[in-house]
Amino acid sequence: MQIVPKITPIYQTSVFKFEDLNELELYFGEPGSRYMYSRNGNPNSDELANAVNNLEDGAGAIATGSGMAAIFAAIMAYCTAGDHVLCAADIYGGSSALLNLELNRLGIAVTYVPFEDLSSNLTPYVQPRTRLLLCETISNPLLRVVDLRGAAEACHAHGLKLVVDNTFATPVLTRPFEYEADLVLHSVTKYISGHSDVTAGVVVARAEEDAARLKQIGMLFGLTLSPMESWLAVRGLKTLRLRMEAHCRNAEAIAGFLQQQPAVRAVYYPGLPEHPQHLLASEQGGELFGGMLSFQLEDDKEVVNQFMRASTRFPFAPSLAGVDSSLSYPLGTSHRSLTPEQQVDLGITVGLVRLSVGIEPVGELLADLEQAFASVMQKV
Repeated sequence: MQIVPKITPIYQTSVFKFEDLNELELYFGEPGSRYMYSRNGNPNSDELANAVNNLEDGAGAIATGSGMAAIFAAIMAYCTAGDHVLCAADIYGGSSALLNLELNRLGIAVTYVPFEDLSSNLTPYVQPRTRLLLCETISNPLLRVVDLRGAAEACHAHGLKLVVDNTFATPVLTRPFEYEADLVLHSVTKYISGHSDVTAGVVVARAEEDAARLKQIGMLFGLTLSPMESWLAVRGLKTLRLRMEAHCRNAEAIAGFLQQQPAVRAVYYPGLPEHPQHLLASEQGGELFGGMLSFQLEDDKEVVNQFMRASTRFPFAPSLAGVDSSLSYPLGTSHRSLTPEQQVDLGITVGLVRLSVGIEPVGELLADLEQAFASVMQKV
């Protein structure tokens, strides 16, 4: 009797065996029909890449060792020494650091584009060797929503590629290829895996030739994700839609609660009608607005510390998107590498706190926040 597993086994091997030279020739003659070496491809990493590719409705994808590796692969798919990249000013600090410190050293220059110009006024920023624009569907940490269709039209008018980091939105909220993006990437570490136990990334291409280029980059730079992490990420991915619905419902309730707190000076969440891009978020994400939000306390480090110490359900953990809630401090973690001037320009201040809202019972989260703010008000 043949044993057929319900789920894909973990192919924890670095190399695969061949019967003879004929089978080896088949490997080289029909890519994807055989496996040879796990850096070149593995059933587990391919399963993850194919699953995210299907969710994004792409033409092909690769799974990488981290979200940063995914960003690197996406940029290298289009750029070489002497080229120029446009990047949204509102973006994860690690992405900025990669561009500023490493890709710049390799001869790839970067110019940062203010949020308001991403979809309407790229012309002043485009140079003869500009190749692409990198942006996020929903920005980190101030939750601004990019007009993807407008950004794609602006890019393509100048012959540029649009590369979208869809980590915050996930394919559950938004699929950037529907708005003519060229590459979509995810830090799988976050929502796709969803359980804070995997570090991984995925890059998906809309065109087959770009998908082939990504596979070459992943193989030659050694970016391919390991079998165990791939298997864990696929397991997490199976509950993505259910988890995202819970994250979003909880975040919307907490955003409304935060608006009522005397200690909170501003709340940043696309699901709030007052959010500047609320209608755009509705168009691109339907009735769901994500599980991330930020809010502004007094610009006093001790006030922020008091809130962090008082909260028991939102531990200070500088990442996001696990099933358990957490909080982060952009000024000291994700955007620490920016200059003070850049931090001020983006609104990343001493009092800015970012919440990753989990899927716990929302009443428990609200009760914890209520007592944490009570503690803060006693100190103010």
